[in-house]
Amino acid sequence: MSLESVESFRQRARAWIAGHLTPLADATDPESEGREEAAWQHARRLQARLYEGGFAGICYPREYGGLGLTPAHQRAFNEEVAGYEMPTLLNTPTFTICGPTILDMGSEEQKREHLAAAIRGDEVFVQFLSEPTAGSDLAGVTTRATRDGDVFVLNGSKIWSSGAYAADYALCLARTDWEAPKHRGLTMFLLNVRQPGVQIRRIRQVDGSDEFCQEFFDDVEVPLSAVVGEINGGWAVASRQLFHERNAVGGGSPYFSGPAPTSRRASPVEDLIGLVRRTGRAGDPSARELIAEFHALGTIHSQLVDRVTAGMRSEQLPPAAGSLIRLFFGESASRRAEIALELAGPDAVMRDPAVRSERDTGVHFIARQGGSVGGGSTEIARNIISERILGMPRGYAPDRDVPFSQVKRGR
Repeated sequence: MSLESVESFRQRARAWIAGHLTPLADATDPESEGREEAAWQHARRLQARLYEGGFAGICYPREYGGLGLTPAHQRAFNEEVAGYEMPTLLNTPTFTICGPTILDMGSEEQKREHLAAAIRGDEVFVQFLSEPTAGSDLAGVTTRATRDGDVFVLNGSKIWSSGAYAADYALCLARTDWEAPKHRGLTMFLLNVRQPGVQIRRIRQVDGSDEFCQEFFDDVEVPLSAVVGEINGGWAVASRQLFHERNAVGGGSPYFSGPAPTSRRASPVEDLIGLVRRTGRAGDPSARELIAEFHALGTIHSQLVDRVTAGMRSEQLPPAAGSLIRLFFGESASRRAEIALELAGPDAVMRDPAVRSERDTGVHFIARQGGSVGGGSTEIARNIISERILGMPRGYAPDRDVPFSQVKRGR
């Protein structure tokens, strides 16, 4: 079966979008009004609408509910849908991180059941990776999964899980062999987060948001069918998951559906141009230089994404090259938030409530460092680049090849 041309797909998408999606100017944003649960439900409904219209899961294979098209088709759709309401809440981690990981590492049953459900808008995924005592050292997780016949019994805690309160299933990394070295005693599970024994608590952030959660597991039973990959082979699954996470955070995932995402910690350049015009600074050379720097950072990021993703597809660059995108995004997102705050000045605090871009500038500045932490810190990205791309020696690890039960851990 031959693929539809990108231009034909674009024209068909343009006609459907105009008749079935709501322009952003006419849409109500439930999340902006503090109704996060309503925002997630609305996103599910929008996803179902895309599915019914034949524009969901564009790059996912047909046998798992998608369209089986190319990243070029997805980019064309993203360009056409700019200015319209989209279920962008579902992009990360459902479609750009968890879905691709299941596609690469999951069983045939998991792919057919869960990918199709997500593409229809019926299921939302979340990541259960970090723990209170294991953040950057992901292989040091202590959440325990003990086998009992045909099930594993899960006990422990995860933290910093974005959107867990709204999710249905989680990719959960747990320790299943304490006598193996830390990277070789882990298993990844596709966990039903709405079953007995799972408790989810939301965490209030400095910017007032509470999308992050902490989870507690108390004798949670997980069937063998929920294992993703191999038992005690969870590090291979986690590594692939982190690959997709770096691409998603850096803006290089081919599974992102909707307008090209700007940094959550900086306004679009058009907003800044409108801001300096409203405040009478359009002729100020320093303001113009800042806008030029802001625009240049965005352009470099876009070009870097294209270069790196093309290199990885052609295998001229290793998969670790996704860390180049992730590192630049983390550094540039912080700088763009600083530029936006400097241009906004007092408007970042004493703002017109009707102008959302100004209303968000101060909040984005407060939360700017999140771009350097989420999806693996920029320090980890530098390590990956040095070791796996530049071939520099690996750092010393005293717990390498030591049974995890013998590894000294902080209290």
